[in-house]
Amino acid sequence: MSSRSVVVERRIAAGQSAVWGALTDLGDMERVLSGVARVEVLTEGGFEVGTRWRETRRMFGKEATEEMWVTACEAPDRYVVEADSQGTHYVSEWQLRADGPSATTVRMTFGAEPGGGARGFLARLLGGVGARAVRKAIEKDLDDIASAVEERNG
Repeated sequence: MSSRSVVVERRIAAGQSAVWGALTDLGDMERVLSGVARVEVLTEGGFEVGTRWRETRRMFGKEATEEMWVTACEAPDRYVVEADSQGTHYVSEWQLRADGPSATTVRMTFGAEPGGGARGFLARLLGGVGARAVRKAIEKDLDDIASAVEERNG
């Protein structure tokens, strides 16, 4: 998918449709994901190809806002979100696999393709440190989703 990627899997004790709903509910994202400070939905309608939003996250003690858009959506199995920031193109793919009626395995692949120039060079140089930070953030997001969905189903 990209020159650098991080893959994280998490089993969640909830059905696939409940997990899909939590992952794609942009209006509830600020409440569910502890790392997200704000979400501004930029398009009308449901979660589908073309849906765009601005997401503000807290990372490394600072807030950063990125505009994201959905480029693939196959409910309730898979979706892909892309973003461009500071000379790097990001692709996040979420795959959901039902593990019986009351469990779902979520696999998130986050990829970064550095562009040219100084910022692209810096992204390549810091790849290892960045990968560890991204892995921790994804793990925390999946823990937050699991807590929210399991609490509702519990």
